[in-house]
Amino acid sequence: MVRPVNFRMNEQTAVNNYFQEDPHLKNAEINRKAQEEFDQFVKVLRDNGVNVITISDNMERDTPDSIFPNNWVSFHDNGTVCVYPMFAENRRKERREDIFELLEDNGFVINNFMDYTDAEEEEVFLEGTGSILLDRVNQKAYCALSERAHEDLFIEFCEDFDCFPVIFHANQTVEGERLPIYHTNVMMAMAETFAVICLDSIDDKKERKNVVDHIKMDGKEIIRITEEQMCHFAGNMLQVIGADDKRFMVMSTQAYNSLTQEQITAIEKHCLIIHSPLDTIETCGGGSARCMMAEVFLPKA
Repeated sequence: MVRPVNFRMNEQTAVNNYFQEDPHLKNAEINRKAQEEFDQFVKVLRDNGVNVITISDNMERDTPDSIFPNNWVSFHDNGTVCVYPMFAENRRKERREDIFELLEDNGFVINNFMDYTDAEEEEVFLEGTGSILLDRVNQKAYCALSERAHEDLFIEFCEDFDCFPVIFHANQTVEGERLPIYHTNVMMAMAETFAVICLDSIDDKKERKNVVDHIKMDGKEIIRITEEQMCHFAGNMLQVIGADDKRFMVMSTQAYNSLTQEQITAIEKHCLIIHSPLDTIETCGGGSARCMMAEVFLPKA
């Protein structure tokens, strides 16, 4: 997780991230609030025994979205680090080699790199586990196509990582118009034994059925959320492992409060829930709890 030093509403991402809103605060105040939310979130995770490795952003770069590292990097259990092409030019500066050194210092093994960033020259993008929802156990990858998720590059990723591609389109209503959702992970979350998903965002019935069939095929329970709940970041969750091998579903307090008791009970049949308030980060950044965590599957030395 990357602690922000210059967090604000990123004007370069707002063009197609319809979750972002202008809070009408000074940037220094926005950053201060984001730091408080970040620190509280990390504390909540650690209090539940989740191993969190943090690194601070620095003032040398203009990287307002550095708090969302999962969009530029992913880590895999064969020791591969994957680096991705980013839509917003100022987000490309988030890529940092010292993060890999930090992971190695913490006992993780990096064997090789997959680097797709050359695609930026052709204006082709695939923004990490924001665009790609991985079911690592069943070797499947789900992707809602958008300006930030190019189909050909996604197929190339699936070939390189031996994943079966599940491709679809997901939309949200913006001022009465159906527009593409910028990242798959705001409308869908994949856990070991269940999936949280806004099926209403998949307008094409055949695509919707295909997604449902793949989830059911792998024996996972489908927990549906509404488009309104998705707009409260109820799709932006991540399952993590804490102390004593306990599983937790991590989300923001806004996301948690948007859920019905029936949905909460359905999730808690599978694992416990952790939530923390991330209001400033969600409002300005258009991302939530899942986006803030780049999960590390690298092997240990």
